[in-house]
Amino acid sequence: MKTKIYVIAILFLGAMGLGNAQAQNQECMTNLSIYVEHAKVKNYEAAYTPWKMVYETCPDINKANFIYGERILKDKIEKSSGAEKDGYIKDLLALHDNSAKYFPDKYTPSVVAIDKALLMYENKMGSDAEIYDMLKKAFDEDPKNFKNPRALYLYFSSLVDLHKGGNKELQEVFDVYDDVTEKIEDENKKLTDVITQLLPKDSTGTITSKEKRSLKIATTNSESYGKIAGSVDSKLGALADCDNLIPLYQKGFEEKKGDVKWVKRAVGRMFSKECTDDPLFRKLFEAQLALEPSAQAYMYGGLLKQKAGDNQGALSDFNKAVGLETDSYKKSNILYKIATILRKSSKSQSRNYAQQAIKADAANGKAYLLIATLYASSANDCGSTPFEKRSLYWKAADMARQAGRVDPALSSHANQAAASYSAKAPSKTDIFNSGMAGKKITFDCWVGGSVTVPNL
Repeated sequence: MKTKIYVIAILFLGAMGLGNAQAQNQECMTNLSIYVEHAKVKNYEAAYTPWKMVYETCPDINKANFIYGERILKDKIEKSSGAEKDGYIKDLLALHDNSAKYFPDKYTPSVVAIDKALLMYENKMGSDAEIYDMLKKAFDEDPKNFKNPRALYLYFSSLVDLHKGGNKELQEVFDVYDDVTEKIEDENKKLTDVITQLLPKDSTGTITSKEKRSLKIATTNSESYGKIAGSVDSKLGALADCDNLIPLYQKGFEEKKGDVKWVKRAVGRMFSKECTDDPLFRKLFEAQLALEPSAQAYMYGGLLKQKAGDNQGALSDFNKAVGLETDSYKKSNILYKIATILRKSSKSQSRNYAQQAIKADAANGKAYLLIATLYASSANDCGSTPFEKRSLYWKAADMARQAGRVDPALSSHANQAAASYSAKAPSKTDIFNSGMAGKKITFDCWVGGSVTVPNL
């Protein structure tokens, strides 16, 4: 009998607890609806109290607690000061932590760390070391979701500042620089793939409204990565000059010469910084060739042969490099680098490799920019009159503009180059006085082709 009473009591208490939970849940749902409606119209002040009730009582009821909660707390931070503001900042930091606790699929380690690091940086809460360690941990553990351009810059920038303060080695700066620039390139490639697919549709007017939005988003994001890439390079600055690179790699060569990743990065950086005349470059190249006889290694070998005056051997190695690479994106980069090597010795060969680079990857804006530079540098060599010579700048400007279209990450640089070339081309007054408006000018020099003089 006692046992029966005991069971009935437990069932009663359980039912009462379930009823309380259901009532509580209903209250959460009601307040959720209230604060979402306020937040949708950016009335964050009215949204705060019902949001706070739901967030504290039923944190896992809906992701809106964290999506709108971030906006509500940022509004509080913006409108407060002193200790009150610090309190809201701490609340937002805690919200970021809890977002991963209740919705780990959406709020991954990188997403949370980036949100926290940017919040701390913007509000001067946290040292360079704290911010760097937080972002480094996220980048190492969750690189796939580490995409935020500002966070990529902050990750690298805080490390450089730590190095300048004597707290980090230069080698770590170079390692993170490589990681960050590779990440930027990878993310931008995904965007330019979308752009390459949609640009032809946009030019022919066959693009759908959904595709138009996708093209706009991809273009905007690519431009953001381009700006950050430029900022990262500027932050690295003179740290990567030959005077710093050569002694660093000489010091580490014996210990690291069997590490293919270290060797490839070292020889690649010396190439990009034009430190190729130093004997260390050959040592690094030979180490890479022994470890991994890849396309890139043969490209460097071609460079060394060219410097030694063996142009035929250089071209043979360049072509081996192209033939070895099967990935079209990597092949395009190899072809572009070969084009840069040849730009001083043979403009026509340089353009040929740049055109092959574009054929391998239609989004290789750097190759378009290189061709634009080659054309502009030949203005005095093409044409029989000053007007004809200067008209080559129109051709250079067109190439520069195309670079920005296919790869918006380069748009700032490309637009500047195009504007500079256009300024050097014949003016409207020149066109009027020449009587050449609407006429075609053919180039008999290595450039070939023609341009049509703009109509007035």
